[in-house]
Amino acid sequence: MHIHILGICGTFMGGIASLAVAKGYRVTGSDENVYPPMSTQLESLGIKLQVGYKSEHLKEKPDMVVIGNALGRGNEAVEYVLNEGLPYQSGPQWLAENLLKDRWVIAVAGTHGKTTTTSMIAWILTYAGFNPGYLVGGIPANFGLSAKWGDDPYFVVEADEYDSAFFDKRSKFVHYRPRTCILNNLEFDHADIFKNLDEIKKQFHHLVRTVPGKGALIVPKTDEALQDVLKMGHWSDINYFGPNGDWQAILKTQDGSQFEVSHQGKVLGQVNWSLIGDHNVHNALAAIAASVHAGITPQVAIEALAEFQSVKRRMEVRGQINGVTVYDDFAHHPTAIKTTVAGLRAKISKKRLIAIVDIRSNTMCMGTHQAELADALSEADHVFVYQSPKVVWNVKEVLSPLKAKANVYQDTQSIIDALIPFVQKEDHILVMSNGGFDNLHQRLLQSLAQTETVV
Repeated sequence: MHIHILGICGTFMGGIASLAVAKGYRVTGSDENVYPPMSTQLESLGIKLQVGYKSEHLKEKPDMVVIGNALGRGNEAVEYVLNEGLPYQSGPQWLAENLLKDRWVIAVAGTHGKTTTTSMIAWILTYAGFNPGYLVGGIPANFGLSAKWGDDPYFVVEADEYDSAFFDKRSKFVHYRPRTCILNNLEFDHADIFKNLDEIKKQFHHLVRTVPGKGALIVPKTDEALQDVLKMGHWSDINYFGPNGDWQAILKTQDGSQFEVSHQGKVLGQVNWSLIGDHNVHNALAAIAASVHAGITPQVAIEALAEFQSVKRRMEVRGQINGVTVYDDFAHHPTAIKTTVAGLRAKISKKRLIAIVDIRSNTMCMGTHQAELADALSEADHVFVYQSPKVVWNVKEVLSPLKAKANVYQDTQSIIDALIPFVQKEDHILVMSNGGFDNLHQRLLQSLAQTETVV
């Protein structure tokens, strides 16, 4: 069977491509933005990638066209599919119909932490001796691939609230019908498709409605938005985690690299791992609680996390040159930016932290969260922000509370030119973007390698 994927280099659609190859399908795909790490993963699987959305890419008339949610009417490839009567589906529908039937689905929903938490659970199950399937919106370092078919009952999926396709405006996660469901947190996001937080709460409740009575919801006790969702009705057991919850963490180090795990007041063990930040401790508690519901002992889950290696583009060290460390992180929402900066600050103490931010997501470009951005970056010593032409608000004015430590640029080369003479040995440069960011990380490392940094 031949499937062609429109938008194949997105993290979700790239995972769909990997799963289809594993099932023996012939897979081709096209996308406007082709960049690592997803392009590298797809090419390693032998998938032919075509740049742009041309009708000629579909002349072979594939058996199924899977259409990503970034494409809509007026797109040349979409119009060709409709005019020629080619069969088409959304990615979530393809996943539900071809893979999730008869599986124990563990879904991870939430505004933040979905990718990391999903990866943790997949690793815990693997460590416990299972061969789970998974689909993650990134590339877990423990596996090297964003998706795997697996041959055990378990399938772990990152459950996104974004819509499924131009012809299916339901959230992706409504298709998945999980038995174990994490609701990790809930804030307003995706302002391009949701008018307000209440609309997102409604979609989350649609997800809650699909969890069976024998299933379980894993929810932080103190998240008010999620409590509102649960008040709409729920039919499954709730396992609360975090402050005031059944599952709690007791920090042994300030940066979150060591913490004890307790359940209903009883300490079950201690996690000693390479990750940092309160947000990752939060994610770990959710992953442990979900794994236990799926039949894994808490002790095995805790042991597994000691060998968890995080996900590419989640505080990933891209290189160290002349004593300067450059990190890559996917953070793009102010809450994620704030927790990421705070985690690195706790790790490096008083060493200089230089934050580089790409204002790229539709929500951020629209200015929905502009009021929180300065506070999110307050723990950084210096801030360099890229303002693309899509940004419709005054970034420099919004960052004025940071005074001289914040600078705004209209192109990435200007950021590199300004940073190179400024950088010092033992600096930590944190680059945050949910896109390719003009390959800024590698260009920055190359420039650092050609420069004597100041002692």
